[in-house]
Amino acid sequence: MSEEPLWVRYARQWGWRAYAIPVLAIITVWVLVDVFTSPASETDTGAAEPTPAETETSQPMAGPDPADTEPVEVPFTELPPGAPFAEQGAGTYRTVGTPGMVAGEGTEQVIRYVIEVEEGVDTASMGGDDALSAMIDATLSHPMGWTADPRFRFEHVAPDQDPTMRIQLTSVGTTHEICGNDLAMETSCYTSAGERVIINESRWVRGAAPFEGDLGSYRQYLINHEVGHGLGYYAHEPCGGEGELAPIMMQQTLSLNNDALAETDPNEVYRIDGQTCIYNPWPYPNLMP
Repeated sequence: MSEEPLWVRYARQWGWRAYAIPVLAIITVWVLVDVFTSPASETDTGAAEPTPAETETSQPMAGPDPADTEPVEVPFTELPPGAPFAEQGAGTYRTVGTPGMVAGEGTEQVIRYVIEVEEGVDTASMGGDDALSAMIDATLSHPMGWTADPRFRFEHVAPDQDPTMRIQLTSVGTTHEICGNDLAMETSCYTSAGERVIINESRWVRGAAPFEGDLGSYRQYLINHEVGHGLGYYAHEPCGGEGELAPIMMQQTLSLNNDALAETDPNEVYRIDGQTCIYNPWPYPNLMP
């Protein structure tokens, strides 16, 4: 018997696969040739589709640069732009916050304070009553605050625990009634009648131009400055030197420049010397790195 041809034995051994394997090999070769010879624009690279901005310009978009715009000058008599505030409250107050914060040694003074909000003043835009209370507690217990002086101690107490100071967030109209309005601008005050720290809500909401939009620092300054009056620091203080941190008892709400403050009230302590300080919310800012 003659020997069978190789292709016959191959077909008998592999059956239908003898036909399928060559076909698959041909298809594979064809696909590879097509991929490597097709134009790049016709192949799928897996990259994301370009966005409209990428197709319109070859340069990436640049964010806003403050150097391209001049800062807005806000006169003494105007508040910075911002959220609305109450023009007139009811003149009565509600107690807010949770008593319990204690800070400082108190070798000479122990300030037992309550926190109150005038009825008609809505604290929702500033985080609510508890946020206001937490901000005041944190400021009065801060290591750079008044308790850095061992003479002072602060205790946040309930209304029935003989408070010696009331810190009150107050509408513009009521602030004017209590503090007076000798200056044609919005300010806060401390009054010994009832030992009250009157926080003008318009300033709490809008801040002050010298703080350059740093609302948190301004609120800390406002608390420390007015409480400072309550501790016995009745006089204001001038800027101590060009580029230095402003003293906490400087009227930083109005200006950081001695000349400007002297022009505002010639009877104050400010001298015409051209000195301008840097805003500072703390009585003892150099006690922390």
